[in-house]
Amino acid sequence: MSIKTGSGIFNSRMMLKAAKDSFIKLNPVSLVKNPVIFIVAIGSVLTTVIVVAGIFQGSFSSFNLQIAIWLWFTVLFANFSEAIAEGRGKAQAESLRKNRTQMKARRISGKQEILVSATELKKGDIVVCEAGNVIPSDGEVIEGVASVDESAITGESAPVIRESGGDRSAVTGGTLVISDRILVRITTEPGNTFMDRMISLVEGARRRKTPNEIALSILLSGLSIIFLLAVATLPAFFGYSLAASGLPQSQNLTIPVLIALLVCLIPTTIGGLLSAIGISGMDRLIQRNVIATSGRAIEAAGDVDVLLLDKTGTITLGNRMATDFIPATGVTAGELADAAQLSSLSDETPEGRSIVILAKEKFNIRGREVHQMNAAFIPFTAQSRMSGIDFTDEGNVVHKIRKGSSEAIRTFVQNNNGFYPREIQDVVAGLARQGATPLVVAEDAKVLGVIHLKDIVKGGIKQRFAELRKMGIRTIMITGDNALTAAAIAAEAGVDDFMAEATPEDKLRRIREEQAAGHLVGMIGDGTNDAPALAQADIGIAMNTGTQAAREAGNMVDLDSNPTKLIEVVEVGKQLLMTRGSLTTFSIANDVAKYFAIIPAIAISLYSGKNGIGPLSVLNVMNLGSPHSAILSAVIFNAIIIIMLVPLALKGVRYKPVSANAALTRNLLIFGLGGLVAPFVGIKIIDMLINF
Repeated sequence: MSIKTGSGIFNSRMMLKAAKDSFIKLNPVSLVKNPVIFIVAIGSVLTTVIVVAGIFQGSFSSFNLQIAIWLWFTVLFANFSEAIAEGRGKAQAESLRKNRTQMKARRISGKQEILVSATELKKGDIVVCEAGNVIPSDGEVIEGVASVDESAITGESAPVIRESGGDRSAVTGGTLVISDRILVRITTEPGNTFMDRMISLVEGARRRKTPNEIALSILLSGLSIIFLLAVATLPAFFGYSLAASGLPQSQNLTIPVLIALLVCLIPTTIGGLLSAIGISGMDRLIQRNVIATSGRAIEAAGDVDVLLLDKTGTITLGNRMATDFIPATGVTAGELADAAQLSSLSDETPEGRSIVILAKEKFNIRGREVHQMNAAFIPFTAQSRMSGIDFTDEGNVVHKIRKGSSEAIRTFVQNNNGFYPREIQDVVAGLARQGATPLVVAEDAKVLGVIHLKDIVKGGIKQRFAELRKMGIRTIMITGDNALTAAAIAAEAGVDDFMAEATPEDKLRRIREEQAAGHLVGMIGDGTNDAPALAQADIGIAMNTGTQAAREAGNMVDLDSNPTKLIEVVEVGKQLLMTRGSLTTFSIANDVAKYFAIIPAIAISLYSGKNGIGPLSVLNVMNLGSPHSAILSAVIFNAIIIIMLVPLALKGVRYKPVSANAALTRNLLIFGLGGLVAPFVGIKIIDMLINF
């Protein structure tokens, strides 16, 4: 079960639940968290009180009643936008909860195994997990190796290998062991497992406003206070003007009209959608199987301008593949391929398998039954840096084939009183300059040739880096390869810079240097040695297959363990910022039409002549039918535009990898100009319907 629900933005069950939650959110404790909508709610209450008082006093006003109804709809629509965004997360959390069962754990106590509930496990406990067992809690493998089904977390059906030591020791509670036996040390306390945190984050229970959200909320609150003060002073000005004109004070502005004016002037659209935009940004990241520890991390992803990417698995496919056999003088390519395949028959690495396959494809050399060859295989070690095969006759070694690094094979040949040709040195140097990895093959004292291993750059990665460059993001490739190989791969992939022979200390130092220069840095990693750099980076994405230290150091976890996900995270972050900016622009722009609708209407009694036309009539560019219909049309439009923009807030503004200036120009044209024009059309249509 993956957290990717695959559902659309809405479904009937979710909408009914959101509608119910919209009324629950009328609780003042909830409303006060959104100052703009809280002001609208206070206005709704005052207008409702006036309507009820009018009924008891025998002066019922249907106009005031309609104003009150649409003000309440404005509040409910704002609550609905937040509730529907939260509902999507809660639906995913409910799905995750259903996947959790009451698991039992085989805890080691001394030399005995005790069967206990998984909820009783504490940090530091050691449990046994065998084929068919569900791993009871988050931990690290401290002994053994096993194949684990992690589809409950990632949705990926293919099992993965988990083993003690290295960067693939972390296991997650709720995943299934499908082979072998492992000992797991629990690394989390009850209630704080990765699954628990994931449910909490998906559900939005711990979602806090991000710095940008807080800043925008303060701005919106400031604007609302300014408009509140302006509207509050209008009755005094109108009263003075009425007295000077000899008109009765009964024609002064009423409280419902003042509230309608205030609600139309303050930025209710973005105020009602702001929370939904933030929640849906996290939701879009979750749909990509990435869990962020906070909304702040997603926003930071949108501002990142430097990306550090590992070469292996991110820029290249991760496994070097044999692409060619280059024979030495006097040796045929077939002879070299035959020897290379023999030396690779027991090599289970991707490189070794690719050599066997290449020999089969190019020369139709089939694998042989090695146990019939009186052969002993020599495994690869970091010390020898070569592997191979020894042929024996009655226990005596009579024939040796080796493949390995250039220096290792040089030593092997010279120890067998052989000669290492100059041409082979030139071939090795040439391949290294191309970014390839040369492996030399020798038979006893004779060098047979070179195997060309190449890191395959992922298809389309160069175009992705070009798109990032358009967005103003600089890419830096990190690799442990030598400078020549790194430069060749960097050129082929199209990155802006590279770090060769990089150590964990080098990564950390580079991140600090970039941050000191004012850049926001994103990085991805999976090992314990990546933890310091992940913690230092503004965006640190840890692989779910990585170590517990890496997962705790980063502020995001990629459940798919896909190194290229960093690029997608940046795009989601930018889409979140673009959506918030675009809807803020639209919200402020669409207030202009409301001015033209309401201001002439509220001043009709003061500034109109005998024929109903006065100095402010020139502002009635929409030619609205009557003062009451003009005010009501503006209030209705102000309410329904919130609900109309909910799908856009949840789905996000369509993202294009362009420069910041191009994105700003595009969004100003669409949402600035659109926000200016759309209300004129909408208010006019509503006015026509009211008068009809």
